[in-house]
Amino acid sequence: MLVVHHPDQALHDPDTVFRTGKFIAQPDRAERYRIFLDIVQQDRHEIIQAPLNRSAAITEVHDPAYVEFLKTVHARWTQHPDYGPVVIPNVHPTHRMYRKPTELLGELGWYSNSTSCPITDGTWPAIFASAHVAIHGAERLVSSAAPVYAMCRPPGHHAYPDLMTGVCYLNNASIAAQQLTKRFGKVAIVDIDVHHCNGTQFIFWERPDVLVCSIHIDPRLSAPYYAGHADEIGDGAGKDLNFNRPLPWATPDAPWLAAIDEALTKVRAFVPGALVVSLGFDASEHDPVGAFKITNEGFAEAGRRVAAANYPTLLVQEGGYLSPSLGGYLRSFLRAFEGIAS
Repeated sequence: MLVVHHPDQALHDPDTVFRTGKFIAQPDRAERYRIFLDIVQQDRHEIIQAPLNRSAAITEVHDPAYVEFLKTVHARWTQHPDYGPVVIPNVHPTHRMYRKPTELLGELGWYSNSTSCPITDGTWPAIFASAHVAIHGAERLVSSAAPVYAMCRPPGHHAYPDLMTGVCYLNNASIAAQQLTKRFGKVAIVDIDVHHCNGTQFIFWERPDVLVCSIHIDPRLSAPYYAGHADEIGDGAGKDLNFNRPLPWATPDAPWLAAIDEALTKVRAFVPGALVVSLGFDASEHDPVGAFKITNEGFAEAGRRVAAANYPTLLVQEGGYLSPSLGGYLRSFLRAFEGIAS
C-alpha cells in the first residue's frame, strides 16, 4: 500500500497538558509517528513524503484567521517571558459570550475549548505537515484509485473550522474529503476511532455530498461529551447523511464490528465515489484510553470489511496511543485490508 508521511509530524511533542487542575501526560506523543513509520517500513510498503505546497486546501475547510492564529500564536506567546514555554489556554467563552477578542489570552481561549491542545514551537510545522499528508493522500487516490494510507499525526477529527480540541488542530480527514469531492462527487467518511468525530460531523452537517458515519464510545460516558448521539442525523441538505453509533463502555469485537457493518450499509446506500476511513486504534483493549476492548483480530476484521466494500479508499490516521501493542494494530489492519484489496 502507498503510505504518505512527513518527518515534521514528529516536531509536536509536548509531554504534559494541564487538565482538571493538574498536569497530566499528553497522550499524543511523537513516538506514535515513529512507531507507525517503523511498522510500514518493516512491512515494505511504498512510502513517500508529502510535499508542503497546498495551503489553500486547508482554508477550504478551516477559517483563514484560525489557521493564521495557529501559525503565529507560539511566537506571540514567547513575547511574554512569564507565560512559560508551552501555549495553554486558561479561559474559554461560554454560550453566553460571543465576541472574539484580539488580545492573546482571549483569542487563545476563543480558538480552543479545553487545555488538551498545547502548542510548542514545533506544533505548527507538525500540524501543517499532517494536513498535507492527508491532502497528498487524497491527490494520490485521485490519480490512481489504489488505496492510500495517510499516516497523519497529530490527529484531526475533533477539530472544527475554527476550534482546536481533543489533541486535534486541523481536521485532516475533512480536508482530504473536501478535495476528493472535486473528483468523485460524493464521498463517505467512516470514523472508527473510539471517540466521536465531532469536528468532522460539524463540518459536513449540512452538506449533501459527504456522508459521515462514526462508531464510538457513548458521549455520555467520555469525551468529546457534547456530540455523537444517535439522533444527530444532519440538517438541511445534509439531513440523514450523518450516522452515529454510540456504544457502551468496554465494547468488545463483535458489537463493534456489527456497528461498522451498519456504517458500511449506509455507505453503500449513499453510493459514494470514494471512502475516507478515520482510522483510530484507541478502541483497543490495551490502549491507555481504556474505553473499548477491541483485539488485534478485531482490527484485522475491520480492515477486511472496509476493503470488501470496494471503494477507492483513503485511510487517515487518527488516535491510538502508546502501548506495546500499538504498532501491531496498524500492521493487522493494513495486512488484512490488502488481503482483500490486492
